[in-house]
Amino acid sequence: MKILLIGATGKLGTAVGEALTGRGHEVITVGRTGGDLRYDIADPAQVTEVYERAGAVDAVVGTAGDVPYKPVLEMSPEDYRSAFHGKVLNQIELVRQGVPRIAERGSFTLITGVLGRDPIPTSSAASMANGAVEAFVRAAAIEIAPQRINAISPTVFTQSLEKYGDFFPGIRPVDLAEVAQAYVRSVEGGQTGRIYTLE
Repeated sequence: MKILLIGATGKLGTAVGEALTGRGHEVITVGRTGGDLRYDIADPAQVTEVYERAGAVDAVVGTAGDVPYKPVLEMSPEDYRSAFHGKVLNQIELVRQGVPRIAERGSFTLITGVLGRDPIPTSSAASMANGAVEAFVRAAAIEIAPQRINAISPTVFTQSLEKYGDFFPGIRPVDLAEVAQAYVRSVEGGQTGRIYTLE
């Protein structure tokens, strides 16, 4: 397959790219600061340019999203708007613009996370965003068939424990290689409307 990989230069994006290319897929990498195509998908106009540059693709894979972390009482309306824009609207836009551009039986795989179902202090914006993405995936799946859409929802990465482990006490981490295999399952499988949880 020809696959468009968003957020390709991050830890997760790198692992997913390696897993997909290792299975013989052609992967077009997209990132703000690196990759085959350098665009910020938070801007709908740049999403359009990504699709125009990439041409016909079989699958779109998202591995990136930005949200602020603060206690609820320190969050501003702009913080919540930023989280919604940085993790929800950007991924929705990939789907909205992508439906007429990808293969008839192509697929979208988005990223959410454990905080949508198991929040931690300071995670209200991330929890909101993850929940919104998952709700969108379930709703979009019944409208875009035979195209498919799923989301990957991992807990903290084993490779990020040194930096973030203290924020997830008692929560089992997951290795990036395992998360990447969930993306492979979504891209190559036949399911739609699924949230693949890893914890």
